[in-house]
Amino acid sequence: MARLLQAPPKFHPSEWDIAARMQCASTESLKSRSECMIAEGQRLLDEIEKTTQKTQSDVNKKLEQRQEEIKFWKQELSNSLEEVVHETELLLTFKTRLDKSLESCKEPLVIAQKCLLNRQRRVGIDLVHDEVEQELVKEVEILQGIIALLGRTLEQTDEQIRLNRSAKYNLEMDLKDKFTALMIDDYCTSLTNNTPDNRYTNNAARIEGNFVSPEDWIDFSNINVEKADKQRKNSLALRVLIDGILSQTANDIRKQCEMVNAAFRNRVKEVKDAKHKLEALLAMVMDETASQEKNIAALKQAIADKEGPIKVAQTRLEARNHRPNVEFCYDTAQYRLISEVEEITRNIQRLQDALAEAETELKALSRQQLSLEEEIQVKENTLYIDEVLCMQMRESVNINNF
Repeated sequence: MARLLQAPPKFHPSEWDIAARMQCASTESLKSRSECMIAEGQRLLDEIEKTTQKTQSDVNKKLEQRQEEIKFWKQELSNSLEEVVHETELLLTFKTRLDKSLESCKEPLVIAQKCLLNRQRRVGIDLVHDEVEQELVKEVEILQGIIALLGRTLEQTDEQIRLNRSAKYNLEMDLKDKFTALMIDDYCTSLTNNTPDNRYTNNAARIEGNFVSPEDWIDFSNINVEKADKQRKNSLALRVLIDGILSQTANDIRKQCEMVNAAFRNRVKEVKDAKHKLEALLAMVMDETASQEKNIAALKQAIADKEGPIKVAQTRLEARNHRPNVEFCYDTAQYRLISEVEEITRNIQRLQDALAEAETELKALSRQQLSLEEEIQVKENTLYIDEVLCMQMRESVNINNF
């Protein structure tokens, strides 16, 4: 209890003065440090504010520059897309031309093949490998070659259209991404420090693994444009090729068609001329046959007419053979009767020989007439095949430039 009631220690006045001076010094030092810190804080505030404003201004410029870059490539992609779309539409029209041209070749080919088949029905000597058949075979070969060429060109066109559409798809996807990026950067540019939508976002400054460099970004769009431009040029070259093929094939078909038609006309003329000559020969043979028939009739009549005189002469000789005794004399009358019989017999034999020759000749004329009639029928059959079946069928062939 005695210690608890002990009075606190007393300080010396000098200690009190020292303590007071120390408090004053400490306060002055703290004030000085505080003033320095305030000045430094104000300087730092000014510096950071200027840096923040400068950085934000620089970011705004970078965003604007980025917007211009995106707009530039967006325009490049849009122009390239427009060109590819236009080129694809043109190529589609050329594909339609190819389809029509290919379809139009089928009828001439069928007609040429039918002509060859019909001409196999020619008979006899007219079943000849003539100029018409040679030109028809050539026409079939040309048409088959053209159909194969157009088919390959059509396949090439379909593949080019696919490549054009692939390039178009890549451009559209790139344009879609550019449009989205531009929308985002437009939104970013519109933001200010007072925008209500501003908010804190955790890990906003992180770098994702799918980020690409600006060079890669430019290369990506540039490659898409270059690929599209390459396909557009390829498509243009293909259109030029198709135009040349369509023009050349139409000319080739038209030229060969005219060659076949000319060969048909010449052949028909030749057959008609041959038929007319045969008809003239037939008319001559028939006239000669009629004359020979008259000759045979005259010979037969002459032989018949000799029956009377020879009978008379033979009857006379028979009667004179019954003269009695010395009257059975070989007199002049008897001599002339015997001479008459012999003469008439010789003449009848000559007439019969002439008749046999005439009948033989008549048979030869009949055979010739039959041969000429058969040959005329052969020519008529050939004319029917060439002029009626083939030439009229070929009139429906119409070669167009597609």
